[in-house]
Amino acid sequence: MNNIGVRNGEAVMHVDVVVIGAGQAGLSSAYHLRRAGLEPGRGFVVLDHSPHPGGAWQFRWPTLTYGKVHGMHALPGMELTGADGNRPSSEVVGEYFARYERTFGLRVRRPVDVSAVREDEDGRLRVETSEGVWSARALINATGTWDRPFWPRYPGQETFRGRQLHTADYPGPQEFAGRRVVVVGGGTSGVQHLMEIAEVAAETTWVTRRPPVFREGPFDEEQGRAAVALVDERVRRGLPPRSVVSVTGLAVTGAVARARAEGVLDRLPMFDRITPNGVSWADGRTVGADVVLWATGFRAAIDHLAPLKLREPGGGIRVEGTRATRDERIHLVGYGPSASTIGANRAGRAAVRGIMRLLERRVDPVGTEPAPAGR
Repeated sequence: MNNIGVRNGEAVMHVDVVVIGAGQAGLSSAYHLRRAGLEPGRGFVVLDHSPHPGGAWQFRWPTLTYGKVHGMHALPGMELTGADGNRPSSEVVGEYFARYERTFGLRVRRPVDVSAVREDEDGRLRVETSEGVWSARALINATGTWDRPFWPRYPGQETFRGRQLHTADYPGPQEFAGRRVVVVGGGTSGVQHLMEIAEVAAETTWVTRRPPVFREGPFDEEQGRAAVALVDERVRRGLPPRSVVSVTGLAVTGAVARARAEGVLDRLPMFDRITPNGVSWADGRTVGADVVLWATGFRAAIDHLAPLKLREPGGGIRVEGTRATRDERIHLVGYGPSASTIGANRAGRAAVRGIMRLLERRVDPVGTEPAPAGR
């Protein structure tokens, strides 16, 4: 059971560590907290605002089958085996995450919305949620980016008579049959959407801010480390993180090679204006459109940490490893260089090691039992 106290007539649940988010990063962190000797409930709690297990995967479009997924890495301690590549990835990964939570007894609490994390009495953290208040000695933020889709703003956007949607709401290609579709964005999702839609749409146009970089051949370990280092450098400088794929380029799979040969991936530079019937450029070029699909990425979902004043002037949270440099009690997992699935696993382990050292060093003023030594 949680250690529940009452303060000013308000019930407050005391734990050593609160984990916010139950995607790859949050579950990896919870697994390592258990291995370090903390128990769900009194030792730590995992709060997840999503309705079901699966993290952001549960919201993926149905045509993204598991066989099309690139770079899905198993959670620590339990492999994902025997998955049917023809099933939607949302189902496969959701079932895997649910089985993982049961196997390791992680007791994720959902749906719980975290509204704010503040400084609490006696050096603890006050985590305010839709299901009450938790008081913690340390916090692992594993909220990812799915809840913060980025919508660019362009002149005339409000005049467009067609439909605008973000990749977060992408329903699959069937709704674009017979339509003229402009896909905006040079990342993996934009390319996947474009290739699907091109098979059913009347016309597709691909628009990106920068020329896309296609990566031929294998992506070795040394290249991976170099890409992660570039993302990590931004985080160390307190700048908003960029995705790893933004520095690795787009892998040329068989499907991508065919789409390039067929002209589907012929890219146009970013338009200057949205018109009622499409988009236009300053040189007079126009493209008619019924739909604009913004595959423009996401931003880190960290607004609930604002009361702690962790942001740097550059707009991001400066992180050393996983620890916020402005507050050693806060670790960010799945942020910046650890946003990939394998990066989230490693970061979860690193965050727990740092937190266990902190718990052993600092006396808990609430008077709960000291944390056991990490294993």
